[in-house]
Amino acid sequence: MIHARDNRVSTRAFQTALHLVYPPRCTLCGDQVDSDFGLCGPCWRETPFISGLCCDACGVPLPGEDHGEAEFCDDCLTLARPWAQGRAALLYKDHGRKLVLSLKHGDRHDIARPAALWMARAAAPLIDRRMVVAPVPLHWTRMVKRRFNQAALLAEAVAHDLGLDYCPDLLIRSRRTQSLEGLGFEARHATVGQAITPHPRRRHKMAARKVLIVDDVMTSGATLSAATQACFSGGAAGVNVLTLARVAKDA
Repeated sequence: MIHARDNRVSTRAFQTALHLVYPPRCTLCGDQVDSDFGLCGPCWRETPFISGLCCDACGVPLPGEDHGEAEFCDDCLTLARPWAQGRAALLYKDHGRKLVLSLKHGDRHDIARPAALWMARAAAPLIDRRMVVAPVPLHWTRMVKRRFNQAALLAEAVAHDLGLDYCPDLLIRSRRTQSLEGLGFEARHATVGQAITPHPRRRHKMAARKVLIVDDVMTSGATLSAATQACFSGGAAGVNVLTLARVAKDA
C-alpha cells in the first residue's frame, strides 16, 4: 500500500512538472487551457455538440424535450437500420467537421483522446458491460496509404474510457471499394455492401455478445450497416453504433 501511494504521488508530481514545461493546449486553437485534452471556452461554445433529444437510431438531434422515450428521425422511421441504437458526439459542421478532418487527414492523432471522452459520454445509453468495441475497418491498401485507421484510434480510446473489451480486427474489409464521397444513398449502400466481413479468427469474441461499432462519421449509414451485418453473420447478439460526428440534412 505504501509503495502504491508513493507511486501515485510520484506520478502526480511528474504530471505537474510536465504541465509547467508543456502546458495543456486547446485541441482546436492551441490556446492554453486548464486541463489536458480539452477545448478553450470560445472553442467549446462554437463546437456543435449533440445534446438533449436525439434520434435513438442514428444520434441526429431532434426538436423537443427528452422525456426518456425512444424517438426517431424521419430517415430512421423510413429506413430499416440493422443496428439497435446509435449515437454521435458532434454534428459534422463547423468545428465538428474541422476536428474530423484534422484527425482523418491531418495526422492529428491527439484529437482521438478528447473525442473519445465526448463519444463515451454520448454512448452512455448504449452500453452493455459485456459488449466488445470494434472499429469500422479499412482495406489493407488504404491502410498502407493512410498509415492508420482513425476509427480504430477512436474505438480503442472509447473502449478504455468505458472499461469495455476492445478488438481492433473483429471485422475486416475484404474488398476495396471506391470512396463514398459524393454518392447518393442507394449508390453508397451498393458500393459498400458485402465489403465488410467478420474476421474468421475473431468470431468467438463476438459470439452471443453485443458489439459497439465505432466510426468517425455517419452520413447515410451504409458503412455502419455493412459492419452491422458482418457482426450478425459472426454470431453477435446485438449491435449498437457510435460515431464522433453525424451529418445532418439541415446542419
